[in-house]
Amino acid sequence: MQRVKALIVRHSFQTLRFLSHQRCFSAQPNYAPYHDFQDQVLVEGRAKSRAAILNRPFALNSLTTSMASRLKKLYESWEENPDIGFVILKGNGRAFCSGVDAVALYHLLNEGKVEDCKRFLKTLYKFVYLQGTYLKPHVAILDGITMGCGGGISLPGMFHLVTDKTVFAHPEAQLGFHPDSGASFYLSRLPGYLGECLALTGEKLNGVEMIACGLATHYCLNARLSWVKECLGNMMNDDPTVIESSLAQYGDLVYPDRSSILHRIETIDKCFCHDTIEEIIDSLENEAAGAYDDWCRTVLRKMKEASPLSLNVTLRSIREGRFQSLDQCLAREYRMSVAAISKQVSNDFSEGVRPG
Repeated sequence: MQRVKALIVRHSFQTLRFLSHQRCFSAQPNYAPYHDFQDQVLVEGRAKSRAAILNRPFALNSLTTSMASRLKKLYESWEENPDIGFVILKGNGRAFCSGVDAVALYHLLNEGKVEDCKRFLKTLYKFVYLQGTYLKPHVAILDGITMGCGGGISLPGMFHLVTDKTVFAHPEAQLGFHPDSGASFYLSRLPGYLGECLALTGEKLNGVEMIACGLATHYCLNARLSWVKECLGNMMNDDPTVIESSLAQYGDLVYPDRSSILHRIETIDKCFCHDTIEEIIDSLENEAAGAYDDWCRTVLRKMKEASPLSLNVTLRSIREGRFQSLDQCLAREYRMSVAAISKQVSNDFSEGVRPG
């Protein structure tokens, strides 16, 4: 437990110094330092809106430092521009965003460039905070793989559209890390102890399940997505109620199928309500033995293969997130992330993402 506390409290600084409530705006973003990387975040302009498009399909749109910087600068510019009514975020290829480019971070750490990693984390967390406090309606189209910080850069915004191609997960604990970028805020607010289950096991949700548990606001079939995008592109009204109605008109009434993890909510609450990882594992083992439940055995295996330190840190992070605002969660998660990549408590992150 002392190692868990060390990971969370180390690197203390004024709680929100790096987030800063007084956000500064500039009329036009400065692209000069990132000119070579502009094609990794494309911009689509319409009469009343702008769309940022994550464009690293070969890497499942995993985020790099330059992408996070460009997103932040674009969003700040668009927020101040009176001609832009609302903003859209989407991804090219079969992923919305698969999270941080962990392999790139691994190589930076191996080269001793810890400060570069910290710079990336600071930029990413500032962008997530910007999302959560954005002054204009925001539509995130989570079509395809959405993992790790893919949730952080989208879920704090106003509208989250998912499809039948959406796959959502937080596998960080299995990589020697912890669900970050605001995950302890939105996962902790899911029904019962579902957030703990997703964070500790890396279990996946599909688009229907995200609607059912409240992570998404709208659902449509991937086949209809082009109509939704065209409708949004042609909109001249930035009233949130009008945007909501436009998204809803292409939606379907959907229910989780019989194999959904959401039908196990009683088992999840029974097993994941405990205060320690050891108690959670014991409860899952008892459940698996009594009911011969394959699902319990599967999540048990995932937890036993994960870093014990990461599991303990993750559980505490979700529990604390229940009583904190988004900015408080981000400040705490930032400190935890810096401690994790700095190898001052353990080497689990580097071992968890080390290329084979």
